Amino acid sequence: MSFLGKLFGGKKEEKGPTTHEAIQKLRETEELLIKKSEFLEKKVETEIQIARKNGSKNKRAAIAALKRKKRYEKQLTQIDGTLTQIEAQREALEGATTNAQVLNTMKDAANAMKLAHKDIDVDKVHDIMDDIAEQHDISREITEAISQNVAFPNDVDEDELERELEELEQEELDKEMMGINVPSDNLPDVPTSELATDKPKPSKSKESEDDKEFAMLQSWAT
Repeated sequence: MSFLGKLFGGKKEEKGPTTHEAIQKLRETEELLIKKSEFLEKKVETEIQIARKNGSKNKRAAIAALKRKKRYEKQLTQIDGTLTQIEAQREALEGATTNAQVLNTMKDAANAMKLAHKDIDVDKVHDIMDDIAEQHDISREITEAISQNVAFPNDVDEDELERELEELEQEELDKEMMGINVPSDNLPDVPTSELATDKPKPSKSKESEDDKEFAMLQSWAT
């Protein structure tokens, strides 16, 4: 606005509609054109019926109906073209709105990351990681030092122990070959009962039958 306009109270500039308002208006226009297109299609069908009805009876009326049909069809073609343009504009506006929202979200995320990294120095981070690694090494060295046998140092000759073990194994092997590795006090006891013969003992039932026969013989003898 010019200086004179401000001074004398010129007309203020009007703000344009928001993206949401523009999209809503485009949708409303689409709905209106679709309804008008449906109305024109019905009119075209009506004029066709009139032309057919008056084709043989009233040629003039039939031709007038066909003329009106042509005008309606022309309007339908124009509406179809307008709808195509409006749909393309609405889709482009919706895409731009989506892109703007995505961009704003990414911008907010970048600002949040900047705020999070505001008090962090990369060099200090590397120094801290080096200190952590160094402390891990120190801890590992301390653990290894503690685990060593300090009170009882390993001053035994391993080769000497192996030779002694071989001698013990050789002594055990010699004892086994000489048959003296089995102590006498572990021998099984000799059985004191009579050895069983191959002849089977008579059963109790057989013994009772023999006793009965012997008693019967004695009774007959007396």
